[in-house]
Amino acid sequence: MAARKVADPTLYHVHPKGFWKKFRDALVVNPEISSGIPLAGVNRWPQPGSRPEKYSSPATKASDPAQNPYWKRDVRRAYPQLSVITQPDLSSLLIQHSKSEAISAPSEAKEGEKSEVPTKTSEIMDLTSAIATITSAHKVYDQSKLPPKVSTPFKKWEAELAPDAPHDPNAYFPMLLYK
Repeated sequence: MAARKVADPTLYHVHPKGFWKKFRDALVVNPEISSGIPLAGVNRWPQPGSRPEKYSSPATKASDPAQNPYWKRDVRRAYPQLSVITQPDLSSLLIQHSKSEAISAPSEAKEGEKSEVPTKTSEIMDLTSAIATITSAHKVYDQSKLPPKVSTPFKKWEAELAPDAPHDPNAYFPMLLYK
């Protein structure tokens, strides 16, 4: 029968000697278990501070771990990007899109000519005056075109009288039930 090989838990660990070995053997539940402190000459060979080669600076920024953090390389997560629209930008967009102008189809007769697209450079105005010019040109809402309502997931409660609770018809019963 072949000899059974068992992993030696004390092979790569420091062992107490002398008084501390007797002390440990007396107090420990399992004296055969290792101390958990690795031997300095066996574990992590060669030691981290004793490497013969010198540090060489990385060739590019991408190969430098300090300048190439994981969050910049992580393409699996699409982090939301901040988008800022200022009031002058919003007012110019409102003014430009309040008037819908038709653009003519490009002419096929001459190849050298470019079709003209109407472009207007509008002056920068504040948001309140832009809204005032749009609403003064045409009415935004009327009886046929009402503003949108906020939808709610539940029906609005309306009070409805329910049938009376059973009680003596001659007794004073000042309670009304609603459903």
